[in-house]
Amino acid sequence: MWTIELELVKDWLNSLDRESKIQVLAALEILKEQGPNLKRPLVGKINGSRLVRSMKELRPGSAGQSEIRILFVFDPKRKAILLVGGDKQAKWNKWYKTAIPEAERRYVAWLENQYGKETK
Repeated sequence: MWTIELELVKDWLNSLDRESKIQVLAALEILKEQGPNLKRPLVGKINGSRLVRSMKELRPGSAGQSEIRILFVFDPKRKAILLVGGDKQAKWNKWYKTAIPEAERRYVAWLENQYGKETK
């Protein structure tokens, strides 16, 4: 089993409608079981990050018209850190233009908080 850190997305997760939350939690269970080995269709690689080359997105099933995505990365201790969650419905690539920089910022802060500045 892999550890998943939800702290950075817990408010967003709690704001989801019931059906979306159920689907996200189901996807997180699979991520917890398979870890970095999990691939598409549930996990995709993010190519737009200049800072975090190993960034991925969790692609859970979505309720209705939504397209839920959660950007995450495995930290140096192989813990899955969920960085940013959102619904990219009707925004497609525009969503990534704001979500990726926010995920990068959160990950750098996470590393500094957890492991100190030597991880930069």
